[in-house]
Amino acid sequence: MGFVLHGLGTALPPGHATQEESLVLAQVLSGPAIRSASWLRGIYKHSGIRTRRQVLGRGLIEDLLNDTRASGSLFLPGRANGPTTGERMALYAEEAPRLAVRAAAAAVTQADFAPDSFTHLVTVSCTGFAAPGVDLALIQELGLRPTVERTQVGFMGCHGALNGLRVAHAYARADPQARVLVCAVELCSLHYHSGDDADKAVANAIFADGAAAVVGTGGDATSEHWQVAATGSCLIPHSATDMHWRIGDHGFEMGLSKRIPGLIVRHLRPWMESWLRENGLSLEEVGSWAVHPGGPKILSAVEESLELPPQATAMSRELYAECGNMSSPTVLFVLDRLRADHAARPCVALGFGPGLVAEAVLFR
Repeated sequence: MGFVLHGLGTALPPGHATQEESLVLAQVLSGPAIRSASWLRGIYKHSGIRTRRQVLGRGLIEDLLNDTRASGSLFLPGRANGPTTGERMALYAEEAPRLAVRAAAAAVTQADFAPDSFTHLVTVSCTGFAAPGVDLALIQELGLRPTVERTQVGFMGCHGALNGLRVAHAYARADPQARVLVCAVELCSLHYHSGDDADKAVANAIFADGAAAVVGTGGDATSEHWQVAATGSCLIPHSATDMHWRIGDHGFEMGLSKRIPGLIVRHLRPWMESWLRENGLSLEEVGSWAVHPGGPKILSAVEESLELPPQATAMSRELYAECGNMSSPTVLFVLDRLRADHAARPCVALGFGPGLVAEAVLFR
């Protein structure tokens, strides 16, 4: 028995920007050293992204493109380093619940479960903190029972939704009557860095906002319903400084090392082969891959390490091109598309986060 998926919902904020527009934003908001750097245009041109969504709204984008101030946004130029962390968290408390409720409502509708039948609620986020927060909004807006048991998975980064599925899997195995709602929501745009830090300029170029939710129960896999059969985790050695996510005075600060793709190439395959072997599988027997698209180089590193053909990550690349890297919900967006496309099983969902840690979920 494992956690069986009965519904999956996604949600995107309305504010969109093309990658060309995002480059103009970066040139406006960056310090002089970055603004005039020739490599900045190359980062956006070769990012692999066409469009991204953000809760900051289209009004801010239009202001930055047209040198106006009609939106009144806190992110308009003129303040050193942009809004304070407190101001950004106030926006998170306002916007994250709305997006989470939309995704969760879609998942509940697809599953056709009564809202008051849920026994467990798992929320996932690394881009904001508020208490009460997303969990309370889901309970009140969806009509969940007040006794629903809540668990928050926080600050786990891009693989956070896989950690959330691990929690749901544990609940389902422990209680055959459990009905679990998992909801991941991230507002990466709230941590846009206004300044001349080159590493943070890269993060500005790829991250976006979104939410995704999964509804499930304990049970076995069927032709219609995918089941979480196993989960795995591997801390890559000597990588603690290569990916980090820290709270600063002006937003959360992302650190991304150029070593990350090489670390994945060297260390992913030995662990993946061992973990699959423990679950009675080989690499060749995996039918499909839901790889978190952390960026083109991450996907290429996974392909190289596991010797996967380009079509194995095609869904991840397409989702990334449309939506950017939304952190934790992104892998659920990929999974949703694979399910809708009747992708072959077993399927492995894979993501990477601070540590550097690889997380995986095996679906049958």
